[in-house]
Amino acid sequence: MFDRIRKAFAGRQASESGQPQAAVSPLAEPAAQWATAQGFSVATSSGATPLAFEGELAGKDWRVELGRPSRKYIQGEELRGRAELDIDPDVLVVVMNRSLKESLEKQAYALYTDSLQTSVDPNLPEEMRLLAMHEEVGWDSMPRVFWARYAIVGDERNHAQAWMDGELSRLLMDWPEPAPSAQVPVMLMLLRGKAYLRMQQDAGALPVLQHATRVFARACENALRAF
Repeated sequence: MFDRIRKAFAGRQASESGQPQAAVSPLAEPAAQWATAQGFSVATSSGATPLAFEGELAGKDWRVELGRPSRKYIQGEELRGRAELDIDPDVLVVVMNRSLKESLEKQAYALYTDSLQTSVDPNLPEEMRLLAMHEEVGWDSMPRVFWARYAIVGDERNHAQAWMDGELSRLLMDWPEPAPSAQVPVMLMLLRGKAYLRMQQDAGALPVLQHATRVFARACENALRAF
């Protein structure tokens, strides 16, 4: 079903822009205090990104932001991570909770089959286009409970296996309270030599933000080691 969609998306470039809007996050102050205690460089504001903190891993810079969602499928606040890893740019792996994958695929199919839709919108989220262009990969050594909650899409199965080790998969499963449900959007991605995190963040869940940062750090460590 998605073969034609892959062709329609191929070669497109995404160009999404944020929508700045004044915001005050109840999580910004406690999260900033925690990040400062960890030795991260912290910046706060009252704008669309009330909190950002930066660090370094094996000489590579990474940044995590808390702010206004840049994706329609995220409600409330969004936690975003980005790391300039300079790994093999041809490696492409996307990990997301299965409910998000299914939702994005339904949206992509609905857009493609819409009788009034004559072309694919180039401003669609990049992850939607990647799902349409690449196959899901999986392997038997990973517990079934992991595959029930998450899906992995990539260019090659061996790349996904090299990245998703036992510790990273455990971190993705063992969220602290108030733990996000399996339906809360969570995504990790290796693309163009960089690592990305994107997830929906409960405004009062500091332990979840802390854990997400550990998830992202482990994802970066694995990518640097594997690629």
